[in-house]
Amino acid sequence: MSRYFSLFIASLFATVPALSWASGAAAPPMLDLTSHWVGYTAIAIFVIAYTLVIAEERLHMRKSKPVLIAAGIIWALIALIYAQQDDTAFHQTAEIMIRHNLLEYAELFLFLLAAMTYINTMGERGIFDALRSWLVSQGFSLRIIFWLTGLLAFCISPIADNLTTALLMATVVMAVGGSNHKFVAIGCVNIVVAANAGGAFSPFGDITTLMVWQKGVVNFTEFFNLFIPSLVNWLIPAVIMSLSLEKGQPDAMQGDMGKLKPGAFVVVGLFILTITMAVSAHNFLHLPPVIGMMTGLGFLKVFGYFLKMHDKRLAGSFDAHSQPALQDGTENQKAPFDIFKQVEHAEWDTLIFFYGIILSVGGLGTIGYLTMGSELLYGDLGPTTANILIGIISAIVDNIPVMFAVLTMMPDMDLGQWLLVTLTAGVGGSLLSIGSAAGVAVMGQARGIYTFFAHLKWIWAIALGYGASIWVHLWLNADKFGEVVAAMPAAH
Repeated sequence: MSRYFSLFIASLFATVPALSWASGAAAPPMLDLTSHWVGYTAIAIFVIAYTLVIAEERLHMRKSKPVLIAAGIIWALIALIYAQQDDTAFHQTAEIMIRHNLLEYAELFLFLLAAMTYINTMGERGIFDALRSWLVSQGFSLRIIFWLTGLLAFCISPIADNLTTALLMATVVMAVGGSNHKFVAIGCVNIVVAANAGGAFSPFGDITTLMVWQKGVVNFTEFFNLFIPSLVNWLIPAVIMSLSLEKGQPDAMQGDMGKLKPGAFVVVGLFILTITMAVSAHNFLHLPPVIGMMTGLGFLKVFGYFLKMHDKRLAGSFDAHSQPALQDGTENQKAPFDIFKQVEHAEWDTLIFFYGIILSVGGLGTIGYLTMGSELLYGDLGPTTANILIGIISAIVDNIPVMFAVLTMMPDMDLGQWLLVTLTAGVGGSLLSIGSAAGVAVMGQARGIYTFFAHLKWIWAIALGYGASIWVHLWLNADKFGEVVAAMPAAH
């Protein structure tokens, strides 16, 4: 899935009950370190590390590096304080809490690894290239391309994730728009908004929705209550932006259609089967969704074996004299398909970054800061105001650490409020180009054309969609407010 597959990524179902609690044992004793020097030091370390993450593009330092160090230092400080307590009951608290964090990370890591491998394999088989080539070759008008790419971004992102979808559709807009920078900029804004909106009503559309689903506060089918609000979130700014587009046809395109490799549709079918197994494992067997995803990865690996054997047989049917020579004189030998190459191409920096974020925020939760934040937001402001504010904050800080913090706080909310915070955290990042992984990635792809200020020009239209989507949810899903959600207990 791409470089940024959720730049600020999936972190921390953290500081919730430890492994032993799952079996009914009592929670480990906790200390309130929010006013202790360890607490202040941990906050400073995390802020410094996250600042380096935000400055990744300028510093050219991978985002996983600072958070890995921050996580290790934060937990070392916590463990040091607990080890100094006279009461031996405190001595194992840090170990219990960090083991729970590691379990949460392992589930998320394996889930995303399976999904990334599937997406990479579909890309290698030519699925995305074929779609892009077809769109470019059809001779659609600029307005039709604007609406088609937005609609496809909205429809594909619930399955393929908002980042991958945004990159794919942005490539189409750039290929069609060419030197028409105004069209490319508006088309990219439309794609980012559509991809984020489409990802908000599906457990697979964004890291935040995946976290909410795995946490169990919203069931799989309940996410689809957000379909209409998400659609409104995209349509309102899309209609406004489309009015500024000039009529006309794009420049003629040259080139052949992208060709699908053998087994392309089988991979798509296996991916759909894998998603079905993940949902079934969670809903019917009460198993973690990652079990279904990893089983599906096994199916893909077995199919990859047959693809490799097919490629070897095909290569063996040609002798050296029948192989067409390339311009440099070498033979056009094609390497057999290797499924482990697709695993290798997963975004490892992001996956490791998840570890650093989950453990860092988990450490802050163990110190007591997340409980403090929960009381401030949800106690003083109320859940509706707090959840709307969460979306605005996610446009600046990023939605993943914000949503993980909410899940760690685990405020006492009904289903309607959990759906509200899922919606706002998912689409709030569209307010600014830096507010979502999709926006950041597309800025890199359309560098100099789709910029922070090109997006900021339309913030008023995007804000109208944001407010309208919240109003539609409050009205359309009014019956969901008041429904009790069986939330997991918080750490404090």
